[in-house]
Amino acid sequence: MAILVDENTKLLIQGITGKNASFHAKLMKQYGTKILAGVTPGKRGETIEDIPVFDTVFDAKANYPEINTTSIWVPPLFAKDAILEAIDANIKNIIVITERIPIHDMLYARKKAIEKGINVVGGNTPGIISPEKALVGMLPRKTFRKGHIGTVARSGAITYYLANTLNLAGYGESTSVGIGGDPILGMTFGDILKLFDEDPDTHAVIMAGEIGGVYEEMAKETIKNMKKPVLAFISGRYAPKGKRMGHAGAIVEGNLGTAQSKIDALREAGATILETFSEIPLRLKELNILP
Repeated sequence: MAILVDENTKLLIQGITGKNASFHAKLMKQYGTKILAGVTPGKRGETIEDIPVFDTVFDAKANYPEINTTSIWVPPLFAKDAILEAIDANIKNIIVITERIPIHDMLYARKKAIEKGINVVGGNTPGIISPEKALVGMLPRKTFRKGHIGTVARSGAITYYLANTLNLAGYGESTSVGIGGDPILGMTFGDILKLFDEDPDTHAVIMAGEIGGVYEEMAKETIKNMKKPVLAFISGRYAPKGKRMGHAGAIVEGNLGTAQSKIDALREAGATILETFSEIPLRLKELNILP
């Protein structure tokens, strides 16, 4: 099994005629992801990589009612409407690649998703991959291999590094999730950790957070109640206060969102704290998690 995306994923791509979306549609399709349709208003009747394009999500869903997942690649000012359209169409999993979505737009869209029980990952996510099953987003395919370690990170680059570290040690991933680098996210660390804890193919989870926000601290109660071990890494320990580092959400103001506050909360919850990525194989073996 896996979480969020797998061999049963039937994908819609919103904004498919854009440069990045069309490029990655080709790569996702080559990986084996089942892409049924795309949406760009005014482009109905066109095709991208033999994928039919429709004007609206409802039009696409009427032709392909089995669609259960969408990825959103539209400009940030249109992201709210794109997410709401997917929510109204009752698409279960919405993966938002778009970055720098206005905060109030994302707050409103997230509220609507929660009300309907819809999973929204992102914004500013690099995507999700369940190796040998499905890829949704722009994660580099060759970096990931099938295995039993779940990973969840805010950073795309760190997602790749986690996979590479695991692979070099003989491990692989059940699913790797980038939850996104924007200040306001759909699903949180805690939401993803719960899914991994329920997945029989996941034997342990690695979460990689960063300075800014409180999503890592919010995962504390979830980790306390998990059956599976959690290893945690926090980047940005030496970043100066008030300076944004990389992601729009990676900024420390006052005493909130510091690396130390996150580390303290995660350690108290029972997570194994990682100082470096090179520790990962050693800590997994100490926990009797073998490749």
